[in-house]
Amino acid sequence: MNASTIIFFILSAAILGGGLMAVTSRKIFRSAIYLLFSLSGIAGLYFYLDYEFIAAVQVVVYVGGIVVLIIFSIFLTHDVDGVLPKPTISAKLLAAISCISGMLLAGMLLMQNPFLASTEKPIQAGVADIGRQMLSTTKFGYILPFELVSILLLASMIGCIVIALKTRTKS
Repeated sequence: MNASTIIFFILSAAILGGGLMAVTSRKIFRSAIYLLFSLSGIAGLYFYLDYEFIAAVQVVVYVGGIVVLIIFSIFLTHDVDGVLPKPTISAKLLAAISCISGMLLAGMLLMQNPFLASTEKPIQAGVADIGRQMLSTTKFGYILPFELVSILLLASMIGCIVIALKTRTKS
């Protein structure tokens, strides 16, 4: 086992562990922190694959934008130590069925694909190439996804404001 394989397994463990802890933790602030670790692991995986631009976008948009807005909204609701309710048996059953169905579907799709090696030259995914295409309005330009990311950030900011403005219910 070489060093790159070990790095891949460490990043995979961080992604899967953070994601699992984010959805199973009953403390909302801890869930947000675990999500931060999972998304940072995904950015590390992009860096490992030499996709620097996509990794930088992952860090800026998701780690730096979405997770920080989630944490701010948690702080603004004044319920940092709030405990989420225990899931019901039917919710657990539905989640288990969904997970098993998703894994079976992914397994079937993987078995059907022969994964043949390509003889074509790989595309260049450098920062300069992506930057030229990012704001291009030509056929292969990325102006629409660029604007969709800005709308995603705007929607998350509006969601955080709505969460912060909700009045607390008296128990």
